[in-house]
Amino acid sequence: MTHPLRLRAFRLLFLGRTASALGDAVVPTALALAVLRATGSTSALAVVLGCAMVPRLLLLPLGGVVADRFDARRVALVTDLVRCAAQLVVGVELLGDAPALLHIAVASAVGGAASAFAMPTASPLVAGTVDAEGRQRANALMGVTANASRLAGPALAGLLVWTAGPGWAFVLDAASFAVSAALLSVIQVRHVAVPHRSLRADLVLGWREVRSRDWYWSSLLAHGVWNGAAAVLLTVGPVVAVDRLGGEGIWVLLQQGGAVGLLLGSLLAARVRPARPVLLGNLALATYAAPLLLLAVAAPAPVSIAAYCLALVALGFLNPVWETVVQGQFRPDVLARVTSYDWLMSLGAMPVGYALAPLAARAWGPSTPLAVAGVLVLLACAGTAAVPGVRRMRWPVDAPPAPVAQVPAGR
Repeated sequence: MTHPLRLRAFRLLFLGRTASALGDAVVPTALALAVLRATGSTSALAVVLGCAMVPRLLLLPLGGVVADRFDARRVALVTDLVRCAAQLVVGVELLGDAPALLHIAVASAVGGAASAFAMPTASPLVAGTVDAEGRQRANALMGVTANASRLAGPALAGLLVWTAGPGWAFVLDAASFAVSAALLSVIQVRHVAVPHRSLRADLVLGWREVRSRDWYWSSLLAHGVWNGAAAVLLTVGPVVAVDRLGGEGIWVLLQQGGAVGLLLGSLLAARVRPARPVLLGNLALATYAAPLLLLAVAAPAPVSIAAYCLALVALGFLNPVWETVVQGQFRPDVLARVTSYDWLMSLGAMPVGYALAPLAARAWGPSTPLAVAGVLVLLACAGTAAVPGVRRMRWPVDAPPAPVAQVPAGR
């Protein structure tokens, strides 16, 4: 089997995604510090984050339709340029003497809208540059670079913020998008012509593809519960770490342990091909219940950190395996729409966790939302084992696609 990095198109795609992943990993920490420096208000930070999240959630299904209709490579290239401009605006604003929150919020909304069109292109880009037998390794490589960036991103953000200023973090992110767009402009990606339909018909067709596979929609529900529980941990977990486990340093160690786990899981996915990929992946995700329940009872910090690291190993392993299965089981002409519903389910669950966790913690204490989230994750992820399609899914994961006309792209 040819290693994916020996394929020119994937190699350039990988380099571009690596650059943009590193730039993106710097932004969350830099944005939080920059807005708090400029305004001193957590409410202002919430407004900026909401301006990015809301258009992303609202436009994701439309982004899937556009990526299927107009070639994922072109859509990714345009969205990279839009996000480059948006991050450059934020960077220039923060480099000035009096950054305007309105300008930062508007630029964040534009970047969030562009990401709704960019996210569904990720899977078609890999599927369009790598043949079936190499896709798991290719997806694992993408996972490795994304998770390594998450590990290095906060440290690089801190270095930039404390030496050059937060604005330069956004200039770096803008430059990373420019590099990614330049590389996308010179590669070729296989594209499948989509028959002309109305927007509503395209959305309905994508949803029908999701609904017709019990292994897919049941897993999406489980993954949504997992993401909602992750939001609970990220919201309430710091309180437990600071008040009951030893201070802020414990929370930092917990997060760094999770980042290491994600990276290790991605490396593992490049080498292991499970016989029942969806079943094993979902059961592995159920291990996220462990750190939630351990934090709920304020278990010793080393135990909670180890459990969180192992749970994130499971997530790092699942993501490339899941993407490989999806790329093999859905026709290329609906792949972006299908993955847009996946993203919508996962991202949409997180605001629910963010909203409910503080309310539950105020009413019953922080242990209650953590314990409830742990039980829900265990039931939802392990419960997919009762779904026939989840148990039946085996390697090879490729289903014969319907005959479609190939259209060359990237010329």
